[in-house]
Amino acid sequence: MRFFVEENSVVRKIWGKSDTVLFIFAGAAAEFALNKAVDWLYFTGKLPADPLGRLFSTVRYARKIVFSSMDEANKAIDSLRQIHSAVEENRGAAIPDWAYRDVLFMLIHYSIAAYELLEKKLSEEEKEEVFNVFYRVGDRMGLKALPLTYNTWLPVRQEHLLADLQRSKYTDDLFKQYKKHLGSMRFKVLVEGQKLVVPGRVKELLQFSDFSLLTPVVPVYKISRLMKMDWLLKNILLPSDYKDQINELDVHPGK
Repeated sequence: MRFFVEENSVVRKIWGKSDTVLFIFAGAAAEFALNKAVDWLYFTGKLPADPLGRLFSTVRYARKIVFSSMDEANKAIDSLRQIHSAVEENRGAAIPDWAYRDVLFMLIHYSIAAYELLEKKLSEEEKEEVFNVFYRVGDRMGLKALPLTYNTWLPVRQEHLLADLQRSKYTDDLFKQYKKHLGSMRFKVLVEGQKLVVPGRVKELLQFSDFSLLTPVVPVYKISRLMKMDWLLKNILLPSDYKDQINELDVHPGK
């Protein structure tokens, strides 16, 4: 069987561990709140009603693509495009192409940032591998003006960060919703985790400091994983509604 992502790919290692995926989720939650196109998800009403579930569904789609056969992955990508086309039809306007690219670019950036935070630095070849997987997702969706390589993507990503992000009423409302759904303590952990993976532009707009309270905790967490004690920390920090879904993100290497 031909897979969308090869079985020995670093992309499977990144998306096969729940804690890495959670940092991807955390970073995307921060950056997405700043995106100028976030009003599209307010249009459906789904984002403010269940911001964690809505973002988590995006993560689940990406993960499904990573671990599926070529045919199944392509079906999932096509389905994603159809869902957005239906929203466009209801609103009577088209989601801008740059907004699709922004989400794709987030998945590339946070895949790399989360893995490097919790595991090890990626080689240039591995970064290219991450880029290539999501490039193929974007190409299948019919997105235009996609960079062709990781190195040509880097300046384009920077341009998008400068052009497509702004702090708005939606930003502040989304963070209020995050806090409401997580509770004060978990929300604090979310923000401190976001500081570890978001780019400088996002920190600037959200007025995040460079220091995160989780910086000294990360090495301890890595040790707890080796001792198989990370489940204890996850049980304390994760909302009960999402524990089962998050535990399901863990897969065996190469599976």
